[in-house]
Amino acid sequence: MNQPDDNHLIQQVLDGNTGAYSLIVDRYKDLVYTVVIKIIRNREEAEEAAQDTFLKAFHALPSFKREAKFTTWLFRIAYNTAISRTRKKQLTTTAIDDKMIENYSTDEIKENIGQLNEEEQSRMLQIAIKTLASDEQLLINLFYHNHQSIEEIASITGLSDTNVKVKLHRIRKKLYMQMQSNMQPMLS
Repeated sequence: MNQPDDNHLIQQVLDGNTGAYSLIVDRYKDLVYTVVIKIIRNREEAEEAAQDTFLKAFHALPSFKREAKFTTWLFRIAYNTAISRTRKKQLTTTAIDDKMIENYSTDEIKENIGQLNEEEQSRMLQIAIKTLASDEQLLINLFYHNHQSIEEIASITGLSDTNVKVKLHRIRKKLYMQMQSNMQPMLS
């Protein structure tokens, strides 16, 4: 049986069938949770932020213009909700120093990482991702795991397309550097 598309469900909700909104929630609850947990990093807070996201989206549904994909619009709400919560909590993260990144040879790092098998590379990458700031983890997650385009990520985060590209480039360099750093004991 074919699932109704987002626009059909949205129209049903706008026409008064608020029960159709539960299908939207069921469809996107995991993706919304993934967006907010990457920023908030606390399960209970992320669950509340995800609920807030769907509540805000429900109330704002009449203003959804359908110019962008519904998921982009929804992720934008999730992102803003999570960022607002972290600002209220004033969470701090430690990031890898950008000046250190500029002094590191990407070719050298790639060569060393290439010595690992695919499983080891994947494990090292996951460890490196955990060292990123929450907003950097979100960008990586949106681009590589959720397959969002640069334009969609820009819309979700409020950054320019160029800024998203630059940030993704810098994040990849950070990941390479962190993986290299984690490999030093293995290479010695």
